[in-house]
Amino acid sequence: MMQIMSMMKFLLKYGIDLGSFLGLTSLMIPFIASIIVPFVCFIAVIFVYNKLISDNEITVMAASGLSPLQIARPALFIGVVLTVLNLVLNIFIVPRTQALFYDTQWNLQYGMAHMKLQESAFTEISDGLVVYVDKVSGYDLGQVMLSDMRDQDSPSMIFAEKGKLVSTIRGLSLVMLNGSLQASGDQMVTGTFETFDMDLNVVDKEGNNSFRVRRIPTADLIRVAFDAATKKQHKMILSELCNRFLSPLMNLILAALCATILLRSSLLRRRTSFAPIVAVAAMAAVMALYMSATNMIGSLTGFAILSASLVLLLCIILTVLAKK
Repeated sequence: MMQIMSMMKFLLKYGIDLGSFLGLTSLMIPFIASIIVPFVCFIAVIFVYNKLISDNEITVMAASGLSPLQIARPALFIGVVLTVLNLVLNIFIVPRTQALFYDTQWNLQYGMAHMKLQESAFTEISDGLVVYVDKVSGYDLGQVMLSDMRDQDSPSMIFAEKGKLVSTIRGLSLVMLNGSLQASGDQMVTGTFETFDMDLNVVDKEGNNSFRVRRIPTADLIRVAFDAATKKQHKMILSELCNRFLSPLMNLILAALCATILLRSSLLRRRTSFAPIVAVAAMAAVMALYMSATNMIGSLTGFAILSASLVLLLCIILTVLAKK
């Protein structure tokens, strides 16, 4: 919801239609899902197994000869399934949708979709830049008047018979034909022109082609991880590789961790159990350590150590779970 609220500015500031806003929002869903899936898996496991414990069904299963590992098999199964799905989501779907998201966002903010001029009305394109158009036919304009007050020291006024909106790498430009220009500054300047090209807005500092690791395909991201040209971004790249390849494993780790704590505590046969609270605290600690580790990784050695640590943690949890 916070991600969606942060994009409300496109509705309020840039006046895009609701369909474009919903399309932009939908492109964020795979990325958001890739983050929350491990937590959803943990919540599902703790809810179901705590209900089984409170109804004494776990006690009946244990009395019938089932081991904790056998009882935890459904939780481990869903953890494996979500790990695979999350891996596919991180490696293939998220990079593609994030690339589309940033391209669409840039177009809505700086491209042709940003500009909607109305006939016989003054439109403020950006701070200090106002345009009046008598006739509008698509991106072709008739009888254009433009006031440019972006530079207070040298304001200008432009009149043209015709104009056309065009999209460039700088953003939107207005190409005007057969007009006149008046500019003031240290001295008044007037003149006529046959063709005049004016930038209508300024692209943000990052631009549309900025280095955003989330939008880079996984194969390209692995390749640039060894590229000397991206040495300054190596830490960012390695952190993103951790998120794509290692974070799905957290589904299985959290499911196994939750099942282990709940099932082992149920064997103590206490009427009051703090196992759910302990499980939540353990989940928070594991996720906090994992997120901190991914942000500190600066080399492939660190990536390998973190991978081995997660596998070792999973083996320890499964060993405790399988212990009779």
